[in-house]
Amino acid sequence: MKIGLVRRGFSATGGAEAYLLRLATGLARAGHEPVLITTGDWPEERWPNSGIIRLTGKTPQKFAAAVAEANLEVDLTFSLERVPGCHVYRAGDGVHAAWLSRRSQFEPRWRRFLHLINPKHLSLMRLECEVYQTAQFVIANSEMVAEEIVRWQEFPRERVQVVPNGIGKSGEKISRGEARQRLEIPQDAFCVLFVGTGWERKGLKFAIRAVENLGGKTLLLVAGRGPAERYRSRRAKFLGPVRDLSALFSAADVFALPTIYDPFSNACLEALAAGLPVVTTTANGFSEIITPDVHGSIVKPGDIDALAEALEEWKDRPAAETFAACRKLADNYSIERNVTATLEVLAKITG
Repeated sequence: MKIGLVRRGFSATGGAEAYLLRLATGLARAGHEPVLITTGDWPEERWPNSGIIRLTGKTPQKFAAAVAEANLEVDLTFSLERVPGCHVYRAGDGVHAAWLSRRSQFEPRWRRFLHLINPKHLSLMRLECEVYQTAQFVIANSEMVAEEIVRWQEFPRERVQVVPNGIGKSGEKISRGEARQRLEIPQDAFCVLFVGTGWERKGLKFAIRAVENLGGKTLLLVAGRGPAERYRSRRAKFLGPVRDLSALFSAADVFALPTIYDPFSNACLEALAAGLPVVTTTANGFSEIITPDVHGSIVKPGDIDALAEALEEWKDRPAAETFAACRKLADNYSIERNVTATLEVLAKITG
């Protein structure tokens, strides 16, 4: 099949872009022809396949309109964007109304009211409603998101397929000592790693406060794009966007993502594959796959005391035992498995 993969924009360190590249590779290996439907932002050299259809549209609404007007010569469309009319929509960003609801728990009342009347949010929710009115099938990457789709969009549950994220093989393993030397981190520090953009949503302020509460030689490594000046702390080291995370995974003792809302964090899955225990929240779909005290810990969003306690508990855990358990679980979430499950959904349309 000639499968149109729809994605607006491009980020060199974005999880969605990394996932789409892995999916396209898997589809090509399975004998299909992946065609990228995108904007001019996506670099030619970052798409290893032959087909690219470039459209205009700097906003979700304008891009959706451009897709609707384009003559797309593909057998079916598989969209990672809120684009009405596509055969299959992968709700990788979750449900916007659900995100606003979760976000409101950590905001003053006046700001919640502004969100309710904000034209940007209203327009995006209208667009999302149109997506669910026209999609034949929807793929959710966690049970959490599947339940939100049914609740907020009244979409039939039997047409929602849960397909967890998948990752490729881990990069080269660097020794802990070498990694810390490269990053100029003390060898005896207890190192907590945070990776991601959108720091408000991913709970960076909670991670910083939890690490500050721990004291001692605890250090938080922060990788990703964001306003570092707003989060300055003597316990945090800001590294900016990092494309290759191998050294960071090797240097860290535990991975933390105290997110307010994350459908299924790719960064958490990559950390797990690197052998790191993951401390995250009930608002992260990734939390559904781990066993507490074996692969990490799960806390409520915003609970700084519980987060600090969970991080503290991983200080003295046997590293080799934890590494083996985490790697074993991550092996169940390969990109090959994800592609197979995705193709099963597409086959429901093609027969």
